[in-house]
Amino acid sequence: MNDNKMKDIIKAEYLKCAQDPVYFLKKYAVIQHPMRGKVPFELYPFQEDSLNQFKNNNYNVILKARQLGISTLTAGYSLWMMTFQSDKNILVIATKQDTAKNLVTKIRVMHANLPSWVRSKCVEDNKLSLRYSNGSQVKAISSTDDAGRSEALSLLVMDEAAFIDKIDTIWTAAQSTLSTGGQCIALSTPNGVGNWFHRTWVGAEDGTNDWNTIKLHWTVHPDREQSWRDEQDKLLGPSGAAQECDCDFITSGQGVVDPRILEEYKKEHIETPIEKRGIDSNLWIYRQPDYTRSYVVAADVARGDGQDFSAFHIIDIESMEQVAEYKGKISTKDFGNLCMNTAMEYNNALLVIENSSIGWATIQQVIDRQYENLFYTSKDLRYVDVARQVTNRYKNSERQMVPGFSMTMKTRPLVIAKLEEYFREKSVIVHSERLIDELFVFIWNNNRAEAMQGYNDDLTMSLAIGLWVRDTALRLSAEGMALQKSVLSKMLDYDMVYTQDDNANDSWQMDVQGDKEDLTWLVK
Repeated sequence: MNDNKMKDIIKAEYLKCAQDPVYFLKKYAVIQHPMRGKVPFELYPFQEDSLNQFKNNNYNVILKARQLGISTLTAGYSLWMMTFQSDKNILVIATKQDTAKNLVTKIRVMHANLPSWVRSKCVEDNKLSLRYSNGSQVKAISSTDDAGRSEALSLLVMDEAAFIDKIDTIWTAAQSTLSTGGQCIALSTPNGVGNWFHRTWVGAEDGTNDWNTIKLHWTVHPDREQSWRDEQDKLLGPSGAAQECDCDFITSGQGVVDPRILEEYKKEHIETPIEKRGIDSNLWIYRQPDYTRSYVVAADVARGDGQDFSAFHIIDIESMEQVAEYKGKISTKDFGNLCMNTAMEYNNALLVIENSSIGWATIQQVIDRQYENLFYTSKDLRYVDVARQVTNRYKNSERQMVPGFSMTMKTRPLVIAKLEEYFREKSVIVHSERLIDELFVFIWNNNRAEAMQGYNDDLTMSLAIGLWVRDTALRLSAEGMALQKSVLSKMLDYDMVYTQDDNANDSWQMDVQGDKEDLTWLVK
């Protein structure tokens, strides 16, 4: 075969590879197998289909099971783009730099094993980046606030996107650089609901965004049978297996409140506020004040760094219904005035304000305006049973009280436990969708309950404080009402339970463990 004939064959083969990433990878790509070493990249049908979707769609969101080779497939697609297109800039972002670097390593292995006639000249090669003589390059970084902000990107790869810190900020920064035709591949196993990855997937399914969806359940792998899936239950546990194998958002993640319960709340209780008011229209009213009922206002004050919100809830003490809420960014003075004015409107409700850090400024505003129904906490925190404070059953030496609610290492676990209990038992009624959205991303992180990175928990924590206070201090009111109802029912059920004592100044009395209890208040 003469040289010209060989050149024609190579040219035809090159063009075929340039047009079809599936053909290119199947015929020429080599991957590093953990057991067998370097082997040809033998694509499964679901991998071929995914590659074609990468080529034909700018934005691809991939909901996948574990160990399907999708990171390797994405590396292969990146190699194809860099090899056959000039000046392509590819950025790989992952939760950790090592994870992102691993994808670049996969590209490096494939590139090194290509035939010489198709292998681009590499002019820069280090652990985190590769650059070819045609101007195309790939770079790996870990997630940061400004990741991708100044990059003119051709392709953005977000590996394990559901676990990337501050991905909302990252996507906002990178989106403008992709608007001129760039591509994005966001791949991940699920990690609960409410985060960026979940919202993007749901939006794509609903047709409210431009993302193409690729769902890869564990069953797409031709070598996996039910016995494999059963083994994953043993290895990972039911929740872990649901996350890693089943593409199940609801049962994945480590939510403090069961996401399935939150989904029920969304269907059964979410309402549009009947009124939105306040200086920023962020005071949402679901029920107007009923002057026959008692309320608690529970408030969480923003730290003051501009990253979170001040928030409060108004809760009906007896029915356990959320009747109003606020979430916004206003000054501590304005927030204090809003808390107090709203508490006054709702029958001079008990006003509970967390007193950590800047919370004191809000509390001071309430004190200066002489609001009398402000919640106090034991100064030494020896007692977390606030019923003792309300009934004033402290010894004189124990009566050192501080205004506001003190969130401490002792009280915080109790508050979180009370929140989870009320939702698990479905004994609290909430109408706010923005609260439910917060609860979806309120997770256990190293045994601490907190919002996922990049999200807020201001509504969540203010509700938790309100529920706990209601279930302790304000339970006395409910018990008082229950006692009255019980007494009245006994008067109807039994004859001569109560007798008028002529020698007791015309009072009504009841035998209580051998003593007489005056019940005049029932008839006067």
